[in-house]
Amino acid sequence: MTSKIAFTASRADVAQTARAALVTRYGNVDVQEADVIVALGGDGFMLQTLHATQDHPAPVYGMNRGTIGFLMNAYAESDLPARLADAEEEVINPLVMIATCADGSTTKALAINEVSLLRTGPQAAKLRVTIDGRLRMAELVCDGALLSTPAGSTAYNYSAHGPILPIGSAVLALTAMSAFRPRRWRGALLPQDATVRFDVLEHDKRPVMAEADAQSVMDVTSVEIRSEPSVAHRILFDPGHGLEERLINEQFT
Repeated sequence: MTSKIAFTASRADVAQTARAALVTRYGNVDVQEADVIVALGGDGFMLQTLHATQDHPAPVYGMNRGTIGFLMNAYAESDLPARLADAEEEVINPLVMIATCADGSTTKALAINEVSLLRTGPQAAKLRVTIDGRLRMAELVCDGALLSTPAGSTAYNYSAHGPILPIGSAVLALTAMSAFRPRRWRGALLPQDATVRFDVLEHDKRPVMAEADAQSVMDVTSVEIRSEPSVAHRILFDPGHGLEERLINEQFT
């Protein structure tokens, strides 16, 4: 039986052209009716699609019409039903961020890749780090810090010299960006079920923003982050090209 496919695409011309060709060839259904969702674009659009469809049971199969395409499969117009039938599934649990701002408001957001804190003024941020209710670092002076999932460990985390995490490791990476004090601190590996809290010290003088994937919150005073096992993103990859293989390969290139 042929799968019912919902095609989505980024606004880029190359992605829209690909969607038109695939819809003409294979048809198209609404996301609510789909057995599988095919996302055409880059990694940013893949993250948007996963967030937008997290309440739908259909898995998402990405085809790269962007730049890097770490979360995507190679683009090809032919043999799509066979590729979908043979695809391997990875299940990813996102992080949930609860950010409290200076005005007392709170924002809750999910992040598939990472939650990051970044200074927004000329001076370095000062952060207090608490894990599972236990103070671990009274003062981290840095440009920022982030908590990354294994799926996101090759993105912002890797650029900040954080470790690449195997998908099945049940570990999160806590990574500092340009740490001034402790100068030699290289971050930490934490259990997946850990709850991490950042308190922003001297927030009036050293303002900080928080970001969950692409959702930004300005002027935060504290940010609490934990894994959200109740949300499961299903991603499909061509055989031999799943996230586990990509994460291993990334360390040898």
